[in-house]
Amino acid sequence: MSDGHDGEQPPDDGALAGGEHQHVGWFRFYLADERWEWSEQVERMHGYQPGTVHPTTELVLAHKHPDDFGHVSATLAEIRRTGAAFSTRHRIVDTHGDTHHVVVVADRLFGDDGVTVVGSHGFYIDVTPSAQSGARDQQERVSEAVAEIAEARSGIEQAKGMLMLIYRINADAAFELLRWRSQETNTKLRALAERIARDFLELDYQELLPHRSVYDRLLLTAHLRVES
Repeated sequence: MSDGHDGEQPPDDGALAGGEHQHVGWFRFYLADERWEWSEQVERMHGYQPGTVHPTTELVLAHKHPDDFGHVSATLAEIRRTGAAFSTRHRIVDTHGDTHHVVVVADRLFGDDGVTVVGSHGFYIDVTPSAQSGARDQQERVSEAVAEIAEARSGIEQAKGMLMLIYRINADAAFELLRWRSQETNTKLRALAERIARDFLELDYQELLPHRSVYDRLLLTAHLRVES
């Protein structure tokens, strides 16, 4: 079975270690045997130490907040039935009983033939309100974000604004998502942000915005359209 990334490898968790980017991580879900794969970051979001758990559908659902369980369960059933891309915003409860607000975005995972859908792959971003994570941690992330965007503020700020609108996340989370995608795909942050902004602006629509799955696909494949 193909890993479904068409040659793209999962992000190097080592590049995301050291306390950075723990709020964003990748996952894969294979339809045939309902097998899940989580990055270290997603394991930590759920309260597990890296490498100590083999996620199953039962385990994934067990961590959903009771008020969001029905919605997520229905979404998963739809994925099994149609293999469609999806995105959702819901809450998970980790092993310590703490609640995390997460945005999950996924695209279709293809097999060796490039046609057959074998599952889903995408990312989690933890957008838990900063009051829960601590004001100091928030200030550190904001300061780091400000320093990093100083050189190319315009393009990155534009992409951040679009991600904030589409996914209903704050500026800090939007920047962290951009930077994570940059590292995962080994693409320069500025070039990736400009590509995402251009892709979103070039969408053809009338009064109503396109379905969010359209934005999901553009976001997950933007690095493929960045000019060398």
